[in-house]
Parts: sequence; C-alpha cells; structure tokens
Amino acid sequence: MSETRSDGELLRAVAADADRRAFEELYRRYAPWLRARLRGRCADPGVVDDVVQETFLAVWRGKARYREEGDVAGWLWRIGSRRLVDALRGDGARGRLRQALARLRHRDEVSAEERVLAGVEHGDLAGALVRLSPELRAVLQATVIDGLTTREAAVLLGIPPGTVKTRAMRARKQLREALA
Repeated sequence: MSETRSDGELLRAVAADADRRAFEELYRRYAPWLRARLRGRCADPGVVDDVVQETFLAVWRGKARYREEGDVAGWLWRIGSRRLVDALRGDGARGRLRQALARLRHRDEVSAEERVLAGVEHGDLAGALVRLSPELRAVLQATVIDGLTTREAAVLLGIPPGTVKTRAMRARKQLREALA
C-alpha cells in the first residue's frame, strides 16, 4: 500500500525527476477541480478542456514553477485563468480579423463602430457616453474599445451573450440618437 504524497512532494518530484506517476497523481487531484472552476468563467467545454491541458503541460514542461508559497490549487488556478484569458483573446483576434475582412467586402455599409468613431471626430461622444447607463457603457467598453467578442464580453461581465448583444444594440442606438 503506497503512502499518499503531499502536493509539494508531487511537484518537487515532477520538477526534479520528471516523475510521470507524480504528475499523473497531481493531474487526478486537480484537473477536475480546475475544469469546474474554468467552466464558471467559460461556457465552451472545448476551450476549457484545452486550457486544463495547457495548464498541466506548463507544469510538466517546467514552464510554471511552484515556489512553495500558498496552496497548489491557487497556483494552478492562476496558471489556468491566465491560459483562459490567452485562449479567449486568441479567439477574439480571429473574430476581429473575420470582421475586418467582412468590412472590406462591404465598404459601402457604415458600421455602428464607424459612426461612433465619426462621432469622436465630429460630435460630443464623451457627453453621449456619460449619459449611457453603467451597464451599457461596460458592454461598449468590452466589445468596442477592448475588442472582445460577444462571448468574451459575456464571460468578463458575467452576463449571458444574448444580454451583451441586447445592451450593445441599445447603447449603439442611444449613441446614434445623441450624436445625430
């Protein structure tokens, strides 16, 4: 009967000896917990699974080093949450590229964002933005200024994607009216 090793012992064995059994034990202890926590931040199970794998690969390859400060779960959470942000930003970049290409195909159509940017140059955008509710401003900040996709903004703001779309539409409408 084998003795259960502490988290610190497992991590030292992984770092020093590339101990596969220690790594597997660490994975069994924490992967389900990390997956559950990440699902609270991202509804896409494929992205969550990829992030969990990337987190543990960083541990295995030694790219993430545990300094024996704090608990292992918190350390893994920091790695995983950073990987999740990176994954969402990657999707966001691809989405923004698709949007840019779509705009090139439809240059005659003026987007709401282009109207807002025109308002910066020719209108009182700052005043119009101040008059928006905090909820609408937060959605505009996330989607227009930060360039996040609807899904990313929903995760960031903790609201459903449909709510992000509705608030963005309302904010754009109010801005168009204020700047007209």
